[in-house]
Amino acid sequence: MKFINREKEIQILEDIGLLSKRKLFSVAIWGLRRVGKTRLMLEFMEDTDIYFFVNNDKTSISLLDEYEIYLRNAKIISELEKLNSWDDFFKVLFERYEGIVAFDEFQNFLSVDKSVFGTLQKYIDLNEEKKGILLFFSGSTSGLIKKLFLDSKQPLYGRIKRKMHLKPMSFENIIDMCTELDITELSDIIKLYAVAGGYPRYYVAVEDENLSDVSFEKIIDRFFFVENAIFEDEVMSILSLEFGKRSGVYYDILTAVASGCTRISEIASFLRKKETDLTRQTYELVHHFNILNYEEQVIGNKKLLYIDHPLMDFWFRFFYKNISDYKRRNPRFVENTKRNINNHIGKRFEIISREFLIDKNKIPFEYDTIGRQWGKIKGAPKGQNTYEIDIVALNSDSKEILFVECKWKDLSLKQAEDILIDLQEKSKFIDWNNDVRKEHFGLIAKTISDKDILRARGFIVFDLDDFR
Repeated sequence: MKFINREKEIQILEDIGLLSKRKLFSVAIWGLRRVGKTRLMLEFMEDTDIYFFVNNDKTSISLLDEYEIYLRNAKIISELEKLNSWDDFFKVLFERYEGIVAFDEFQNFLSVDKSVFGTLQKYIDLNEEKKGILLFFSGSTSGLIKKLFLDSKQPLYGRIKRKMHLKPMSFENIIDMCTELDITELSDIIKLYAVAGGYPRYYVAVEDENLSDVSFEKIIDRFFFVENAIFEDEVMSILSLEFGKRSGVYYDILTAVASGCTRISEIASFLRKKETDLTRQTYELVHHFNILNYEEQVIGNKKLLYIDHPLMDFWFRFFYKNISDYKRRNPRFVENTKRNINNHIGKRFEIISREFLIDKNKIPFEYDTIGRQWGKIKGAPKGQNTYEIDIVALNSDSKEILFVECKWKDLSLKQAEDILIDLQEKSKFIDWNNDVRKEHFGLIAKTISDKDILRARGFIVFDLDDFR
């Protein structure tokens, strides 16, 4: 598959490449597995540049031997030269080579040979003014990469001149990628994006498995439900590398969030633990591993936890808590899961719809805040005393506000009208510049019959036909 997008990241690397002509430059690139770090580096690098993969299944000696052969084949060392230590390796590299040197999965040196970090620190310091060397250090274990370079107690602290957190690709990019795969039905692209997110590897798998011209349901079967499904162990493999041996509590928290617990108090109740027993791990899942995230109210200061990674959200919602049924492919479990996938897609469709409004500039004013809104209804009976609006955007200066509902459904004109009437009623619960605000109301759905009639009445209405 051809390289899609990443123009912004490539431009950053080109700027950094120019800076490295003046003096040694080093960059840390991190992001979750499957996000495309290796492909980005290789796309930017020339054939004469050097790429080292840090294989944690090798001993320090065998990895050094592998790198020695690489340097010999690249004519950087002679046939008779022998590298006896990592000190020898870095000395040769810094003295004889000009260009890019990439160390992929750099954090694996923690298990191969920790002394490498101190040795590398020495040679970076000694060669700080050397022209023509650009060092890439990439890693999938975000927490460890950040620790190695951002923790003041680590040898390499302060030795990185630029940091790049590589994030998943946008929905618009994934449309381009799916077009390359001859997947052109937008509803199928949205379904796939709701599960695979902006992680290129999963779309490459569609190409590898020759699934380009089949339905979403058949792709999901091959990904998860058939015997020896290609991503059956995907999430567990990623997280075992992230969490290491202390994984139990992290898995429990993710299971609770996938089950609908959005506050730490709810998670504690779900797991029958004290909140204080979960505070550190929850914080790390948000800030260290970048797997959980907080959604904040547009108006107010309350926050809700959610799983940011679509595939992990999907996995923990359906498979992890039912792992025995899943592993033996219990027919009732499989049937029930497939029946409920649409609910998962509907939840992720809200996020996709927000992306659409932002990327396509479909909000009728310059907004300064956008997100979801929820809260309590004063005076309403318990059980009916909360409201939720999928998307709210506002401008504090002009006092304009937009309310939008998202429905992963095919709607008739009457159904759409009923949803918009209900939205107008819910908007009254939001206490924000009530006397002076200018209100806009919108609806985004799979399909909407006679949407031009609603637009003529002043509503902001979109369906999948508008997403291209």
